[in-house]
Amino acid sequence: MPSLPLLLLLWGTSSYAFPVFQDGQRQDVETAWKYLENYYNLNKETAASDPSVKELMARKLKQMQQIFGLKVTGKSDPETLRAMRKPRCGVPDATPYAITYDNPRWTKTNLTYSILNYTPYLSRAVVEESIEKAFQVWSSVTPLTFSRVYDEEGDIELAFYRGDHDDNNPFDGPNYSLAHAFQPGPRIGGDVHFDLDERWTDTSENFNLFYVATHELGHSLGLTHSSDIGALMFPSYTWYTDDFVLNQDDINRIQALYGPSPNPVQPTGATTPQPCDSDLTFDAITTFRGEVMFFKGRFYIRVARFLPEPELNLIGILWPNLPGKLDAAYEASIIDEVRFFKGNRVWAVRTQSVLRGFPVDIQSFFGFPSSVTHIDAAVSEEYSEKTYFFVDDMYWRYDERRRSMDPGYPKLISEGFPGVGNKVDDVFEKNGYFYFFRETTQYRFNLQTKRVDAIRDSNTWFNCQRF
Repeated sequence: MPSLPLLLLLWGTSSYAFPVFQDGQRQDVETAWKYLENYYNLNKETAASDPSVKELMARKLKQMQQIFGLKVTGKSDPETLRAMRKPRCGVPDATPYAITYDNPRWTKTNLTYSILNYTPYLSRAVVEESIEKAFQVWSSVTPLTFSRVYDEEGDIELAFYRGDHDDNNPFDGPNYSLAHAFQPGPRIGGDVHFDLDERWTDTSENFNLFYVATHELGHSLGLTHSSDIGALMFPSYTWYTDDFVLNQDDINRIQALYGPSPNPVQPTGATTPQPCDSDLTFDAITTFRGEVMFFKGRFYIRVARFLPEPELNLIGILWPNLPGKLDAAYEASIIDEVRFFKGNRVWAVRTQSVLRGFPVDIQSFFGFPSSVTHIDAAVSEEYSEKTYFFVDDMYWRYDERRRSMDPGYPKLISEGFPGVGNKVDDVFEKNGYFYFFRETTQYRFNLQTKRVDAIRDSNTWFNCQRF
């Protein structure tokens, strides 16, 4: 690549401020240039001699921002730089040889694979099981089958390498470019290479081998990266959870290449929520240090004053040790904790860490009877330090200071909160109101008058345009 002083000289010759780099810091210039060169086909020779290098860089940045779902500015703003520094797949997002639906795919449906070597961080059995599971993800949604061979080269070879390994795509050490794969074809075509310097695991810690292998095999079968943040084929590594399900975007794209599964019941995948979908419902909602967090599947939608629009992202980005598809959540502001519920278990979180000793069962922690196996919704009233738990058509009240249930409960929701119905999906408190949600409707309950004073659509918090 051109030397940094040359790049700064090129960018500094204009009489107006360069629109791409806001702060001009050397490290940010290096990060953005290298990233666009590696993953967006930024030609260094052309850029060094082209007087329109600024516009070229801005176009590449806009392309990257569009794929990552960032605000499209053409500038290396802090959010863009953060995305560039995340661990990711080593396959470019834009290249003259990009894999598309019309480009190479396997012409046979029975493919073989071979494993050439192993990572020192996992046993051979775990590596083999992780890779076999990764192949099964794709065979379950297509007519493809995969069988391992031992004494010959497989159609797809999988191996661990360090640094430069003679494929014109060297690895860069721990924590950045995790792996890469090659499109279908002869010789190196379809092969998958993992960075030997990464700490590979079969858990949510560090980098889950099964998850990364499944992503890379998507490339081996002919898929490009996806701009759907919930898709397996999204460029950046997203934290693995045990309830992994292939996204519908991945299923649609692989079936466009190979057709549907021969199974009589077609598999369906998870979908990424769209905040302005009028049919959107939520699994859980809570406040969090002045923000409001809406949860759906593996995702959260964050609403805050400083955000120009809702932020959609994966729960694992903030809390990698939480499960997806939560049942309920609430903020206990008196102790600066957020508590999350799934089934009969509760997780307590402070900032981005699940507290030691969690999850625990709700019976031992809160004192619920054994007949209560889940929580539908929960909210803590800040001034009284009382927490309300909603289960079916009943609610309990818990004293956060005494850490015990109040006597006389449970009671009927319809009696304690008239106007919200007899069942609650989600609830949170803000500015003296409880906001109750049921399906696609929200009810604003005035805590002073003890009455519902407004009924609206559930997604009115997202500034959606109505036409």
